[in-house]
Amino acid sequence: MATEDTQPVTISYVRVALTSVAAFVAYMGTGALMFAVLPMLRDEFRKYPAVYRGHEGQMNHLPFAMAGILLAMIALTFLYARLYRGGSGLAEGSLLGALIAIFVLGAFVLHSHANLNIGPALTAYSAVAYCVEWLIAGIVIGLVYRPT
Repeated sequence: MATEDTQPVTISYVRVALTSVAAFVAYMGTGALMFAVLPMLRDEFRKYPAVYRGHEGQMNHLPFAMAGILLAMIALTFLYARLYRGGSGLAEGSLLGALIAIFVLGAFVLHSHANLNIGPALTAYSAVAYCVEWLIAGIVIGLVYRPT
């Protein structure tokens, strides 16, 4: 692949894999921490048992959620590797994380609010949680992935 200035972009698949795992761990850890620190988030989800699985159901389906997040991290790391412009990893990763957070806010959080029978408090809490999680994932990608 080549950038606009025709310099080739070399993507290391090993680095993509390692970075994806690091971002996955950061995302999942941040999510777990958010539920521990913000019990009102957990309480809001419990108000909608017809919409969301209970704790046992979520734990039974956790492997699917984890696979989905890992797949997302692989895609984001490839995007980062492909679009990297030479800035600091922190700055580039923060930008990626912020853009993905905005994307998730529009494509998932607000879209879910429109389609699911959930209240504005859950939508607001979800928006904050997802924005923080994706911002941190982007930062980790920027700090861990090193272009060749």
